[in-house]
Amino acid sequence: MRLRQPLRAGLGRILQRWGQIASMFARFNASAKERLLCDLRTGGITDERVLGAVACVPRDAFVPSTLKSRAYENIALPIGEQQTISQPMVVAHMAQAVRPSREEHVLEIGTGSGYGAAVLAQLAADVVSVEIRATLAQRAARVLQRLGCRNVRVILGDGSMGWIDLAPYDAIVVTAASPSLPPALLNQLAQDGGRLVAPVGSIDEQQLVLTRRDGDQFSSRKIGGVRFVPLRGAAGFPLLDPSRRN
Repeated sequence: MRLRQPLRAGLGRILQRWGQIASMFARFNASAKERLLCDLRTGGITDERVLGAVACVPRDAFVPSTLKSRAYENIALPIGEQQTISQPMVVAHMAQAVRPSREEHVLEIGTGSGYGAAVLAQLAADVVSVEIRATLAQRAARVLQRLGCRNVRVILGDGSMGWIDLAPYDAIVVTAASPSLPPALLNQLAQDGGRLVAPVGSIDEQQLVLTRRDGDQFSSRKIGGVRFVPLRGAAGFPLLDPSRRN
């Protein structure tokens, strides 16, 4: 079938306009990401590897379509299931705190959108990410696969108990608040300098705590005040929905 000349011309103009819109959106995202990286530097992120990881990960791929225009703002955004994609500043501070190397094995507790796992995947050899909510785990796994994050494994389970089958871990990042440091996670840290960063405190207010393991000794220090959604599971805050217990 051959298109008439006016129709071909009209279709050409439409395609050209869509191309212009796509180009404008790409430039907007690029400038927004640059502003975000500037904010991270101002906020104390000095590790160039972490800044590079944040720059490489398209945060807009992890947020709902209605919020894509705000993807590179330095704020948490809702992703459903009463959960949020963490503020980029917090993701960067946690990554900077544990400083995973390209040879290290990392555990993330609370996959959520998958954004934090994607950032960690740029820094570590591999990332195991455990999520208690099936809908979020499945969605995050699809996005990570689409982006080519082949060194991330998303597991559905009770993250408050870690994932013993693949322990020990050189670094553990906990993205939900717990009343205290879960013993199971501490026990799954590598004995020769394993690091764990986690928000600890009440549901309404927490401190980000960095813990290091050397043999049977653990040392901890506070990094700063934060506010995360509560950790669910056996070692977290009680589950609101008993049917979700593992």
